[in-house]
Amino acid sequence: MSKGDCGNGGDGCKCGCCCVHSGAMEDIKPHPVMEQLPGVQYCVNSPPPWLEIIVLGFQHYLMTLGTTVLIPSMFVNQMGGSNVEKAKVIQTLLFVSGLNTLAQTLFGTRLPSVIGASHAFIIPMTSILHAKRYHLESPEPYGDYCTYHKFERTMRGMQGALIVTSCFQMLLGFLGVWRNVVRFITPLSMVPLMTFTGLGLYYLGFPMLAKCVELGLPELILMVILSQYLPHYAKVKTKTRVCDRYALLFSVAFVWVYAQILTSSGAYHNASSATQASCRTDRAGLITGAPWLYIPYPFQWGRPTFQAGEAFAMMAASFVASLESTGTFLATARYGSATPVPASVLSRGVGWLGFGTFLSGIFGTVTGCTASVENAGLLAMTRVGSRRVVQVSAGFMICFSLLGKFGAFFASIPLPITAALYCFFFGYVSSAGLGLLQYCNLNSFRTKFILGFSFFLGLSVPQYFREYQLRSGASPIHTHSTWFNDVLTVIFTSHATVAVLVAVILDCSLVREDDEGGKDSGSHWWEKFMFYNRDVRSHDFYKLPCKLNELFPPL
Repeated sequence: MSKGDCGNGGDGCKCGCCCVHSGAMEDIKPHPVMEQLPGVQYCVNSPPPWLEIIVLGFQHYLMTLGTTVLIPSMFVNQMGGSNVEKAKVIQTLLFVSGLNTLAQTLFGTRLPSVIGASHAFIIPMTSILHAKRYHLESPEPYGDYCTYHKFERTMRGMQGALIVTSCFQMLLGFLGVWRNVVRFITPLSMVPLMTFTGLGLYYLGFPMLAKCVELGLPELILMVILSQYLPHYAKVKTKTRVCDRYALLFSVAFVWVYAQILTSSGAYHNASSATQASCRTDRAGLITGAPWLYIPYPFQWGRPTFQAGEAFAMMAASFVASLESTGTFLATARYGSATPVPASVLSRGVGWLGFGTFLSGIFGTVTGCTASVENAGLLAMTRVGSRRVVQVSAGFMICFSLLGKFGAFFASIPLPITAALYCFFFGYVSSAGLGLLQYCNLNSFRTKFILGFSFFLGLSVPQYFREYQLRSGASPIHTHSTWFNDVLTVIFTSHATVAVLVAVILDCSLVREDDEGGKDSGSHWWEKFMFYNRDVRSHDFYKLPCKLNELFPPL
């Protein structure tokens, strides 16, 4: 047999390499494809004992506090609010997150997904913050009142934009538009989305950890030792996984006490104000600003105001949040040992995200909502994907949002400690995306091009936008319409959005040579999970409670 006639190579095989057959390695088989992730002790429908549920739910609550504290801290003081307003906004955001998490686990995707604050809304919120109409001088003669009045005006503008945006997001989900969008996505194009849902938040990891290395680095090292090394070397054998399952509680408690010792001993007395804000345990201002009992209520900041341009920019942010939440939902399903989420269930989940954004608008939380990436990673570390655990964590969120002083105590954990946890859990979500490569043909040049090109642009395009903004203080999109600039900036600064858009366009448009049924991109495997009734397991994992599934059957 000549070199040109080797196997299926035909004229395409010129070098003779494809003639080399591995006769000695014929017995070696690759790892089998797994539709559900093995090794998960408690899946979506199987709750652990109640004591474990409570402790694991408290861990999820602690993990939620990072973003819950970070985003209001970025905005409230610039809006003119004091520590009292900041504490109230954080309590309100925590309260709304608890309600949204319960709604998502009961009526949305039914996955153990925590619904928290979204970073996708930061750009349009910043535009509202700097809008001239919110900086008009108040006729009142007292400076403190003028400042507070500015806070209220800005908050009401943010509320109005969120309320309009929630209608757009609910229409996308409940009318089935998102279902039709998701069905264009194959495992190949889903890999960049899920991977960059975790990797795209890299700026919340080590850069924020490095603001106080003496706290963040010990937390990161301790998490790795407790969760990855110690379980294999521990001599005491128990029926419950202790070291890895509760590594977050042990490590945070240890480093938090260490931070308190450094603060009390005067280690930061001569440090810069930035270092003190990051390292000290008494600089958050939450415990003194939070009331003992506070019940958030709708329109607590006044009547919302509406402006069309702000709403359009916020809609783009909700689209980005929906895309990133889709990647998080699929990672959550993987780590909950469930089958991939059907398209109609994903659409239902996006609809309830829109309802969550509506609650954010009427309560006033300075941001919309999204599925929490870090909590999806926590499912992987604990190997507990039970829905009930996340519902108990939602109970903790609601409880500690009402009991202000107690909630503020836990919310005062220094952010570098939380950043170390992000380094750990964002990596888990990224690896869930890479796990979908098992369904793709990695020996295809078409596959390699789509993956490499989408990954590279997913990294470089948002980096260009960020560098341009840091250098010039403005977006690289220059038009006379501020809202249009914000729309494009929101989309192109999201790593996950850029990567998945490039991957989907290429996957749908590039010619499939010698690829019958789209097997190279894994669509032949994905198809049965995209339709609710094609696999009996979908009904077990994603059906609505009681008789709601009969009233609102997924398609």
